[in-house]
Amino acid sequence: MLKKVFIITILALIISTTFIKNYTKKLDEEIFSIRENINYLNSVKKLIQLEYDYLSSPEKLLEFNSLYFYDELSFAPKKNIKVTNNLNQINFKDIEQNE
Repeated sequence: MLKKVFIITILALIISTTFIKNYTKKLDEEIFSIRENINYLNSVKKLIQLEYDYLSSPEKLLEFNSLYFYDELSFAPKKNIKVTNNLNQINFKDIEQNE
């Protein structure tokens, strides 16, 4: 009788160890996947932040104006700037007349 209880206890421990091991393996894989996603998103965030910081400073924009556009760009008041979501809404004839 004591042998049967001992064998059943050993088998129960082996089976529970197997289930626990499989569960922790799944958790480790999930944690690894989440950490990889976090690392990727952090690198994308850093690149976007760098681009924003680099292009948003007025000094850099003025420098680009003189380097690439040869001072062809001009300043416009904020009230003259219109935001559009569709390129078909742009009237290119009006743009040519303003120049």
